[in-house]
Amino acid sequence: MTTTEESPGRAAQRRRTRRTIVEATMSLLAHGLEPSVNEIAAAADVSRRTVYMHFPTLDQLILDATLGLMNVDLDSALRTFPSDDPGKRLAFLVDQVSQNMEQALPLGRRLIKLTVGSADSPATTVPRRGQRRVGWIEWAVEPLRERIGADAFEDLVSALCTVIGWEPYIVLADVRGLPADRAQELTRRSALAILDAAVRTHGARDR
Repeated sequence: MTTTEESPGRAAQRRRTRRTIVEATMSLLAHGLEPSVNEIAAAADVSRRTVYMHFPTLDQLILDATLGLMNVDLDSALRTFPSDDPGKRLAFLVDQVSQNMEQALPLGRRLIKLTVGSADSPATTVPRRGQRRVGWIEWAVEPLRERIGADAFEDLVSALCTVIGWEPYIVLADVRGLPADRAQELTRRSALAILDAAVRTHGARDR
C-alpha cells in the first residue's frame, strides 16, 4: 500500500528549504534587484527544479518574499517578546499581524489568487503558502508543545491557522464588512478561545 504522507522529518526539511528560498529572494529584493529563478536558485544554493517544486511561478515567489520583507519588523518583535505565556504571545501575534494586514491586503489577495488558481499544483504534502504564518503561530504556542503532546500541538496550530491570516481577514472585511479594529478584536478573541479549548481538553485528559 502506498501513501502520500511523509515523515515529520521530511516535512520539516521541506519547510526549511522553502524558507531558505524565500529568504534568498528577500535578500536579492532588498538589494534592489529583480531576480530571475536562476539567480534565486544560486543564492539559495538549490536547483531551479527545487525552486519550482515549492513555487510554481516566479510571481508567487516574488510576492511571498515581498510580504516577507514587510514583516521583518514582526519577526524581530516576536524574537524579543519577553513572556513565555502562550495566551500573551498569541494576543501579541494577532495584534502585530493585524497592524500590517490592511496595508498589505492587495498583495495578500494576489498571492491567494496565484496559489489557488495555479494549474501547476505541487505535491499535496508541500504547503502552497502560509509557512511564515505557521512559524509565527508555532512560536506563540511553543510553551504548550510538551504539555499537550505532538498531535494536539499540530491540531492547535492548524486550528489557529483558520483564524489568523489573509483568508480569515478577507472574510471579516468582505463578507462581514468589519473595520480593521473590529476584525483585530474578533481575531484575538477567536484565537484565544481556540487556545483555551486546547488547554481545557488536555486538562480533562490528564484527570
